[in-house]
Amino acid sequence: MQKITLQIPMDSRLKIEAEKAALDQGFSSLQEVLRIFMKRFASKKIDISFEEENVIHLSPKADRRYAKIMRDIESGKEKVYMAKNVDDLMKQLNAK
Repeated sequence: MQKITLQIPMDSRLKIEAEKAALDQGFSSLQEVLRIFMKRFASKKIDISFEEENVIHLSPKADRRYAKIMRDIESGKEKVYMAKNVDDLMKQLNAK
């Protein structure tokens, strides 16, 4: 197996914190963490998703309420108007 060196520019504080976290979790080095991550990522055993930091979590009561609204919309019990274009939307908004 041919080996290469991957260079990743980063803030020095980030590298120091990542090395500390790697050692705290029992890895021998930050390089070991990156090799394991890349091997699993390349074999599609790891999925990555990015979420916004300011994610709003509903209370259980609000979650149930909105789930019911969605069920009502999907079943046709609650009518939802779908505008065909901007003019159609404005006409509906001004009609009420």
